[in-house]
Amino acid sequence: MSTRIIFGFHAITSRLRQHPDSVKEIYLDASRHDQRARDLTKLAEGNKLKIIACDNARLTAMAGGARHQGVAASIDAAQRHVDIEDVLETLTEPALLLVLDGIQDPHNLGACLRVADAFGVHAVIAPKDRAVGLNATVHKVASGAADTVPYIAVTNLARTLRDLKDRGIWVIGTDADAKENLNTVKLSGAIAWVLGAEGEGMRRLTRETCDQLVAIPMLGSIESLNVSVSAGVCLFETQRQLRKPG
Repeated sequence: MSTRIIFGFHAITSRLRQHPDSVKEIYLDASRHDQRARDLTKLAEGNKLKIIACDNARLTAMAGGARHQGVAASIDAAQRHVDIEDVLETLTEPALLLVLDGIQDPHNLGACLRVADAFGVHAVIAPKDRAVGLNATVHKVASGAADTVPYIAVTNLARTLRDLKDRGIWVIGTDADAKENLNTVKLSGAIAWVLGAEGEGMRRLTRETCDQLVAIPMLGSIESLNVSVSAGVCLFETQRQLRKPG
């Protein structure tokens, strides 16, 4: 069985609560005796998992030098395959999806997953190539959202967008040069927001496949926002309009 390492209290606690059977071993800094360490130990013991005490140097090596907060876990690397049909067939409300084209920074992806969880996104979709995927840093930054929001990696993003359109989902891309902006666009029904990497934006074919392009109005001197901030702005406005009385 192949395994991988995740680290950070939020990521490991969420994994224990959502998928406890996938956690194989937990490593905790022997010098930590604070409340977070005690809470994690209690949760692990409740799932019949042993905590392995170790030093900070070992944890740092396991986390590849990233900030680990004094805790790491070995988990089953095999994840249940989820595709978009699995998600859409279970919905009892219009779909709300977040599509990320070319996000290669794990911190950005982790932050996008947190935003997606906060605003009720049913799934995050990204291409298998030119994308970071769910690594340990993503899990840590996502603070548990990597286990609550389905992440679907697809071979052909443009084809997936066309499939979503065939299902009646309105595909909206963000583009700084778009004629419409978020202040004036009307949002309703099933929606898939498409965002590209900061600076590069969406790839040409992705942009051309969108039903609509919308700009986020910028009032300051900077020209663009971090992709997770852009996602939060778009998803907040979507939920505001969808939940508006009348």
